[in-house]
Amino acid sequence: MNAQKMIAGNATFDPPAAIEPAVGSEDWLAYNHGKRIGILIVAYNAVNTLAQVLRRVTPQVWQNVEEVAVFDDASPDATYALAVGLKTVNAMTKFHVVRNHQNLGYGGNQKTGYAYFAERGFDVVVLLHADGQYAPEILSHMYHPIVAGEAEAVLGSRLMRTYGGPLKGGMPLYKYVGNRILTSFENRALGMKLSEFHSGYRAYSLETLSHIDLTRMTDDFHFDTEIIIKLNHQGCRIKEVPIPTYYGTEICYVNGMKYAGNVARSVLRYKSTIRSVKKHPEFQEYFVHYPLKQSGYSSHYYFEQLTGVDQDVLDIGCGEGFMATRLAKRGNRLTGIDVLAEPKCPETFQDYVSADLSHGLGDAVTQLAGKLFDRILLMDVLEHLVRPEVLLHHCLGFLKPSGLLLVSVPNVANVTVRLALAFGNFNPTERGILDKTHLHFYTRKTARRLLDQNGFSVVREKTTVMPFELVLGLSARNPIMRLLTRVLGVLTATFPGLLGYQTILVGRARPVTQSKCEKP
Repeated sequence: MNAQKMIAGNATFDPPAAIEPAVGSEDWLAYNHGKRIGILIVAYNAVNTLAQVLRRVTPQVWQNVEEVAVFDDASPDATYALAVGLKTVNAMTKFHVVRNHQNLGYGGNQKTGYAYFAERGFDVVVLLHADGQYAPEILSHMYHPIVAGEAEAVLGSRLMRTYGGPLKGGMPLYKYVGNRILTSFENRALGMKLSEFHSGYRAYSLETLSHIDLTRMTDDFHFDTEIIIKLNHQGCRIKEVPIPTYYGTEICYVNGMKYAGNVARSVLRYKSTIRSVKKHPEFQEYFVHYPLKQSGYSSHYYFEQLTGVDQDVLDIGCGEGFMATRLAKRGNRLTGIDVLAEPKCPETFQDYVSADLSHGLGDAVTQLAGKLFDRILLMDVLEHLVRPEVLLHHCLGFLKPSGLLLVSVPNVANVTVRLALAFGNFNPTERGILDKTHLHFYTRKTARRLLDQNGFSVVREKTTVMPFELVLGLSARNPIMRLLTRVLGVLTATFPGLLGYQTILVGRARPVTQSKCEKP
């Protein structure tokens, strides 16, 4: 009851609608600029702190936000009952209370809250904790950069010195040191320059959140790290604002060592996914099945050299168009074909045809309208088709007389596969030689035979090196990677069947010879 009286004494609930204030004033900082702002208060066992948190919200913020919602994560204490009592006794129309029927976890509670505000058409959501650890007095500082169009996400930082720094605010030394170490690691790994990754005081544009897949992200405390990783990956503007540090008598539910391990693991799983080493579910939308290889002696290196410049190129199975973009920079004119409705780089192509390649080029004949090409590219395509010979036969009809067919297929005789077989293993993978979507497996000899039996003479052959740049996550320009590539290039040229990762074949259409019994 004392808490309710304390709230009742605050006359800031449901004030009149906001009027645009003078620029530079505190009222101007809190002004909503016509945006619908929601405050999401995540609560767990907050019966002793929730009323005080609400009381500390400034009148200017109450005036400008449309809704303050407490999401109680199935607290065993009386948090939910207290929140409902506060709403009823004080007739707070802007204040709403939601109780999860089961505990969803820190991240799961956020997901539910963000979905709640998104479904109601809000523009901005601010995350506030019910335990009082983050200052409600500066809520306007959190959402102002978003409503003013300066950022898509705002992170509160306790490590900025405006309020005296974290140690002055009572942050334990071991937490301060751990925070700095983790933040330094994350900045280096992600190419960012944040002063702190681990504050739970945040504001987001809901339009931006609508483009981020939250469904497979963790429900644990490192949800906050995963969402920063995704915001950064998608090029969102992230702004930090200083916030005061406060450590009171509230119970901490975070296991520090477990949390640090989960944070580091999240960063490494993200890096592994974007390098296409392994597709981790929480970041799977960033997995590129066939990433562009930048090193020498890779399939993309050879295709660029063999395609040349100023050519009419038909890129069959072009995917998102990453390699096509690289070829277009050399003055080539690209026509792309793939099952995708459209590529990510549509401006790269002069023409793009969406077609099912399991029927060869049958679905694309009308759109191609009798065009002929200098180069036809089949980069890692044939092994995915039930009847690759159908596609090869169709390609004959689209090559200029001097045109070339460029084909790459994985080398199933590679040493890594041989070693696996020696130990009785032949396990499908997300990508690579044993990609689980492969329907055929080729050696250098069987790949040459495939082209020969379908109307092509093999005029040139190359063997690619194993893509250690993707596995190690090193830039192709890294001195260590450049040295390794050169050594691998020499070894692969010496033992192509054993060390070759892919076989690249250049085919020329054989002239059709007439039978002696046929009339000219």
